Amino acid sequence: MRLRVILPVLLPFALAACVQSQGVTRNAPFGIDARGKSVDGLLVGHRLMEAGEYELALKAYYRAVGEHGMNVDTLSAIGSANLALGRLGQAEQILRRALEQDPTFVPAMNNLGVVLMERGEYGEARVYFQRAFAQDSGQTDSIRENLKLAIARSEASVYDGAEEQKGGFRLVRQEKGRYVLLTQL
Repeated sequence: MRLRVILPVLLPFALAACVQSQGVTRNAPFGIDARGKSVDGLLVGHRLMEAGEYELALKAYYRAVGEHGMNVDTLSAIGSANLALGRLGQAEQILRRALEQDPTFVPAMNNLGVVLMERGEYGEARVYFQRAFAQDSGQTDSIRENLKLAIARSEASVYDGAEEQKGGFRLVRQEKGRYVLLTQL
């Protein structure tokens, strides 16, 4: 009688000891070899970005931080993923941190320029595109196109009459050499 009570209680422990002796750990998912090599998180993230899976790419880049640390590559990649997700504030902050570590890193400069263009800060975006263009020696077409667009928009915002209309003032010509300043008060 006593053996019948003890046997069901001890049987799960005996089976667990056998399973762990075969190399399977308790917390590892079924079918995963914890001793195997993993694929680089940066590489996985870059592939996911190309596929348009930006949220998954961001997670892969965070995993890459665990592998490589917070260096300019991982920060720039995280900033790029945030930019693709439309999180402009986070992207700007992270890309600026990347440029603090390496002020000559072209992808971070270009992506920060894109963030600034999206925010309507054309003059500052132009500066970053010019730096990226100079560091890259003008070899990347996308940086060249971004720079052209930033120059056009920054010059258009300086000479655009929309700024005057926002303030409520307009300069109107009435006769030869005679102008009147109008306001919408």
